[in-house]
Amino acid sequence: MKITKAGYSLGVIAASLVLLWIGALKFTAGEAGAIKLYVSNSFIMSWLYKIGSIQQVSDFIGVFEIFTGSLLLASFWNAKAGRIGGYLAVIIFATTTTFLFTTPGIWKTMEGVPVTDFFVLKDLAYLAVGLQVIGNSSDKILA
Repeated sequence: MKITKAGYSLGVIAASLVLLWIGALKFTAGEAGAIKLYVSNSFIMSWLYKIGSIQQVSDFIGVFEIFTGSLLLASFWNAKAGRIGGYLAVIIFATTTTFLFTTPGIWKTMEGVPVTDFFVLKDLAYLAVGLQVIGNSSDKILA
């Protein structure tokens, strides 16, 4: 039982750290430019460039990521914050996982083995963390 709790805690902390760190990077011009290919080809997110500049869209995403990472950390003390953070994490990581199918040139082969931008592929694991937080937080709220 303790190893399960440790694994859960490590997963939540890791997802939070990634969201806080990458969220902060979204306020830089370099990161704003780096995500443009992904966001502009996303059927879920491309509309954002119709209402904001490259930097404004990146800033908005950064705020969303920092807020979500903060709520995930708060889940250790507040189940309602955790449930909200879990749902927001699922939205973020389900959306970024779609980049594997919508971004031109994301898949390549290396010596016959398909490879991709692995920073997007890791979001599958963080999607699982978001689902775990929803479940864990919901159990605490209902108890």
